[in-house]
Amino acid sequence: MLRLEKVNGNNVWDLLKLRVSEEQKNFVADNDISIIEAYTAITGNGYAFPFGIYDGDTPVGFLMIGFDTDDYWADAPAIAKGNYNLWRLMIDKAYQGKRYGKEAVKLALEFIRTYPCGDAEYCWLSYEPENRVAAKLYSSFGFEETGDMDGEELIAVLDLREYTGLEK
Repeated sequence: MLRLEKVNGNNVWDLLKLRVSEEQKNFVADNDISIIEAYTAITGNGYAFPFGIYDGDTPVGFLMIGFDTDDYWADAPAIAKGNYNLWRLMIDKAYQGKRYGKEAVKLALEFIRTYPCGDAEYCWLSYEPENRVAAKLYSSFGFEETGDMDGEELIAVLDLREYTGLEK
């Protein structure tokens, strides 16, 4: 059964070993970068929730959730203010094609729906326009592209008030 476990001193080194395939390297940051970004968000009065994705005791991926903006995010998209975001999702190359990504998004949304930082209307995320696998995965949960960009990435938004927990 898939589960999320907060990044901690016991699991961080195993999570840093996880990698995507060579073809996917342009689509997601390495986990060391993500963990550094989580730390700098938190020290900048922001919110970040980095998790390992586990199948039993085996780490199969990494996921990070954010909320709102931090003191140093000067170019944050408007949707970021007061909303949650699925900041990162990666499944190790050895574990892809086993529906872990889909189950991890479901777990992320369940966590977000606990509103750990307070109420919000939306969950947003962004991905490279060429990453059609990500677009298909996220749209299956109801995320809709807005036409807005976060740097070079497309923004897609899910209305948390309408999300039922069921895939479309």
